[in-house]
Amino acid sequence: MRTLSIAISDLEFNKFGIKTDKLSFSDFVDIVSKEIIRQNLSKSIELAEKYGLSKLTMEDITKEVKAVRKNAKNNS
Repeated sequence: MRTLSIAISDLEFNKFGIKTDKLSFSDFVDIVSKEIIRQNLSKSIELAEKYGLSKLTMEDITKEVKAVRKNAKNNS
């Protein structure tokens, strides 16, 4: 087994809730993945608000999905 050393600031260490100086690779990947997911979610929310999509009702979303599917079916 190999050991990989990664340096992070105390701020990042605390931000990610890391409790130990030693992590398995899968734990490290999990922490990084969760942060990427959090960032993507924040960006998605920001874009939805910017373009007014956050105001769509479930009925509006269903209509949009059906229209896109119908259009895709007609173009294939």
